[in-house]
Amino acid sequence: MSSEPISLSKALASFDALWSPRIVTRVNDYDVRVAKVEGEHVWHVHEDTDEFFLVLDGELSIRLREPEGERAVLLPQGAVFTVPRGTEHKPYAPSGAAILLFEPTGTPTVGDRHDAVPDHVDATTGHELGV
Repeated sequence: MSSEPISLSKALASFDALWSPRIVTRVNDYDVRVAKVEGEHVWHVHEDTDEFFLVLDGELSIRLREPEGERAVLLPQGAVFTVPRGTEHKPYAPSGAAILLFEPTGTPTVGDRHDAVPDHVDATTGHELGV
């Protein structure tokens, strides 16, 4: 990890892959990841950790399957949302977005349980930033 400030715009400009987060830094045992997203991710759940989203650019929606039923939350640019651990969810961005994620190091992007992973989704624990 860098001991210098990191420009999120430069970090995002350093890659083109969608749904393939880059680790920009670490805080204790957590990764701070950025990703470009467009279209749908996959229904998945993180059994033991919450998942934090911050929309840097564009708009992100997250479908949630909760005990009360299914709902969607809309996150415009600048909005944050935390998906509670154990909640099945599916992010999507019809027009594309740039997001920042905060989650424990080693957390897979497709969770502990998930639907079939489509080719456009990178099943990873994050890639080191190549800036």
